[in-house]
Amino acid sequence: MNQLASTGQLRASLLRWALVLVPGVVLLGFVSAQLARSGPDNPWFAGLDKPALYPPPATFGIVWTVLYLLMGLTAAMIGSARGARGRGFALAVFAVQLLVNLAWSPVFFGLHLMSAALGIVIALDLLVLLTVILFGRVRPLAGALLLPYLAWVLFATVLNWQFLQRNPDADGMPTANAVTRVQL
Repeated sequence: MNQLASTGQLRASLLRWALVLVPGVVLLGFVSAQLARSGPDNPWFAGLDKPALYPPPATFGIVWTVLYLLMGLTAAMIGSARGARGRGFALAVFAVQLLVNLAWSPVFFGLHLMSAALGIVIALDLLVLLTVILFGRVRPLAGALLLPYLAWVLFATVLNWQFLQRNPDADGMPTANAVTRVQL
């Protein structure tokens, strides 16, 4: 016997998924940024020549918080779409793109590998586009809500490339906290 869930049951399912995924995704983004010492307080980054497109530093914290909230919400929308065709694959691709997203900050800010970070963000562009498409097939609204994320990641790709172009000698530069031994 097939039964459809009631509207109340569907809302409760979405709420349960959202209560786990929204704070979880936001927390993962925050931890990644903190571990990488990302942003203007990073001495290596502070010394880089900034491209003209570089927005005020506060923009990044605001935008990424909103985007991580949207990512968690859209993942909850897909997670609660029980029985929907393509749901499992869409969530798997979402998880992969999230891991790639979280890898970028430690590579760029922590390891100072702008070239490798550019490769990561290009892969992220493709994975986010695929996630938008897959989420859109399961829940069109979920796909649409990820479009600002796609736009921001494409912007981040341009910024990463411009940082690399303007600061080629800083690519792979050792951290300022490294110990240098000098023998006399």
